[in-house]
Formats: sequence, C-alpha cells, structure tokens
Amino acid sequence: MTGFVQISSRLTRNGAAMFAASLDKILDQLGDADVVLDIGAWGKPFTRANWVLDHMPYETRGLYGKDGDGPERFDERTWIRRDICSREPFPFRDKEIDFVICSQTLEDIRDPVWVCSEMVRIAKAGYIEVPSRLEEQSYGFQGPWVGWGHHHWLIDITPADIKPGRIEFSFKHHILHGKPNQAFPAGFHERLAPEECVQALWWENDFEYGERVFGAPEELDEYLESFVADQLSRRPKIPSPSGRSLGGFLRRRIRT
Repeated sequence: MTGFVQISSRLTRNGAAMFAASLDKILDQLGDADVVLDIGAWGKPFTRANWVLDHMPYETRGLYGKDGDGPERFDERTWIRRDICSREPFPFRDKEIDFVICSQTLEDIRDPVWVCSEMVRIAKAGYIEVPSRLEEQSYGFQGPWVGWGHHHWLIDITPADIKPGRIEFSFKHHILHGKPNQAFPAGFHERLAPEECVQALWWENDFEYGERVFGAPEELDEYLESFVADQLSRRPKIPSPSGRSLGGFLRRRIRT
C-alpha cells in the first residue's frame, strides 16, 4: 500500500455516515443469515456487517461512532485491510455476498469504477450512498472553496427503478472554484434538507457504472452550469452574504 492515500470520511453535513432512513431500510430487509460486506467502513462501521474492507486498521475503527445498534458482527479476522483501488480482485467469490454497502466512500477514492465492478461481481444486491451534486457544487460550507476539499468526483445517479440503475463519475475539476455560475452561492448549502445532501442507489443483481469524459472545455462548462442554473430556477433566490460569495472572495484575493 506504499504511496496510497484514501480518506475514509463517511461523513455528511450532519455527521452521520449513512442517511438514517436508509440505515433503517437496510436493517429491515436483511435476514439473520445474510452475509453483509461494508466497504470503506473505518470511520463509522455498520455493526450488522459480517465483513469490512478498508485501508485503515481494525484497532482504530469507529472514530465517528458506529452505524446500527447491537454488537459488531465483524471482528479482526473479517476486517480486511487493503487498498480497494489496487485492481486486485476482492477476496470473495462471484455473488458470495448477499448485501454490500458502500456509503460516503466512492467520492474519496481514485478508482471508483473498479470498486463498482467488484461490487457487481461479488454481491447479489447493495446500497451505494454518495454526496449529491447539490452539496458537492455548493460554495463555502467547508471553507472558501466549492464542496468537500478532499473529494475527487461529481457523481450522478440514475435510480434503479429506471433499470438497471447507473452511477456516473465526473472528475471534480478545479475550475469550479473560479467560476461562480458553476457553483451554488454561499448560503445555499445551509438551506438544503439532509436528504438533499446525499443520493443513493439501491440495486439488485447489477447496475451500470462509468466515468463521464468531456471532449472539450465547453462540454464541461455546460455540464456544471446547466445543473446550477436549473436548480436555482426551482428555488427562492438566495441573497449573497457580504464578503462570503465566491466572487467576493476572488476579488479580495486579486486586490491583495
């Protein structure tokens, strides 16, 4: 794992690793004999998981608590420490896992497409949770930049009710931080409901996945700007607090 860096934050705005309603739904549908794998679980592991894959050691787990009540079903033996992006197959047979969870992890890692391919191979069903673009394209909630500073991807999910469901990854380009019309203004994030900060894919048997590639700068601009314009047109106008807008921040930097 030399040179490998993976941030396993598992945190949303309200400090929860997994959206609470999703956690309840997962627990309701699992049978006692179902084999569950949690990928990227270090910060707040799912106690019902039988297996965990994460690059961090078992002894340091649970920095932010745990998901679910009751004792942990996994133990040191079933906590597999590894680089999940190494392109080395996960140590499970095809469809050996009844249910796989990958929550607040894919946006952090260098090769989410590989991880998706392995989830489809080893699991019969699963749950994926990532930040929404409403959150990831919002300015100023973590600092004077757009979205979470350590996230690599903007992610679009087509729900599985439009079979078979699809998750698509777009490189989170740094131009987001310099073009106000490609990001939501300061104050927008604070108005989001908790369920708007995340998006999820529930899937059975398989799902589609891939990276969105832009052939020209204009295509990327359209992808970023059209989403922001469409969402802002649906909501009440948000006044920019003095000194907190992206444009104001950039102008102050230029003057100094």
